[in-house]
Amino acid sequence: MRVLHVIPSVSERAGGPSAAIVPMCRALQAQGVEVLLVTTDAGIGGTKAARTADYGGIPTIFFESQLGESFKYSRPLAAWLNANAGNFNAGHIHAVFNHACVAAARAFRKAGVPYVIRPLGTLDPWSMKQKSLRKRVFWSVVGEAMLAGAAGVHYTSEVEKEATESLLGVNHGRVIPLGVEAAPQSGFVRSHDPYVLVLSRLHPKKGLDVLIDAFLEIAPRFARWRLVIAGDGPAEQSLKQQAASAGDKIVFSGWLDGDDKEAILNGASLLVLPSYQENFGLCVMEALARSVPVVVSPHVNLAREIAAANAGWIAPVEKVALAATLAEALSNEDELSKRGRAGKLLSQRYSWERVAASLVELYTEITNGRACVQRV
Repeated sequence: MRVLHVIPSVSERAGGPSAAIVPMCRALQAQGVEVLLVTTDAGIGGTKAARTADYGGIPTIFFESQLGESFKYSRPLAAWLNANAGNFNAGHIHAVFNHACVAAARAFRKAGVPYVIRPLGTLDPWSMKQKSLRKRVFWSVVGEAMLAGAAGVHYTSEVEKEATESLLGVNHGRVIPLGVEAAPQSGFVRSHDPYVLVLSRLHPKKGLDVLIDAFLEIAPRFARWRLVIAGDGPAEQSLKQQAASAGDKIVFSGWLDGDDKEAILNGASLLVLPSYQENFGLCVMEALARSVPVVVSPHVNLAREIAAANAGWIAPVEKVALAATLAEALSNEDELSKRGRAGKLLSQRYSWERVAASLVELYTEITNGRACVQRV
């Protein structure tokens, strides 16, 4: 089976969806699927001509992102899709509100190739309210046709599926979560100076301004603890200004990957993600895989599973409540360890091998002419 994956960017700085695409495709290859990834050069360095590369073990074609930091218009990418989409058994489109996704959906429909859309949480009610006028216009002009023409919609959580289908009145979705790679064996010993970790794009939707206020509220009671914020993004400067009075109690490490990312994850005693909306939260699952418990908001779509497994704490995006939850977690090392162990067990249910097997089943269904579920 040949499957073409299309995503606007593979830069990990773009967030979890881009970080997940390579391990997803590798896992599909291990299941015997022939995968090609098509994307733009956004966030990874410019290319004026199409460039074929081995990207993390995945055959990938990069096209120039010509216009729009968000939309990432690429005429050569669209032309390539129109000429080549028919050479594949199925397509998998990752995102909605980008040119690559629009072009891919049109090319697949024209070629008669069934395709799946993974909307990345962009179609749930909270996301649709952001820049709502622009999204309503997009939806009426091209978005609705993209979704209606899809053989299936790939959601990564039941919460996302419920919210999106209720809002848009569709019923052809399948929940297949993201995976997490097994944590490497490590002899790392956590520091005697413990820290709370944020490992995320620094974006206003992450609620990090509320987290900083909450941490500053409890910091005098927890002299040994620091808050380490690892990442970069549009909210970085405002967050640094907000935290300026904290001195070395709040540390901004910048973007980390590779061994640096592994070290900071292994050294953390708690990971916090207080987002206003989070479709999955890959950093959460990465922390749990390393026995690091978490504090998340109810709007992180993994919150149900975390609560059921007792792998962390759920707190609203509100200063007083979040401060109380942090104080509860930081004051009990035994409970941190207990919930960390529970998180490790929870993460074992999210293997990329299991994810790939479910995707192969979905591709088989749609290539045999069966949509996920009949539309309402």
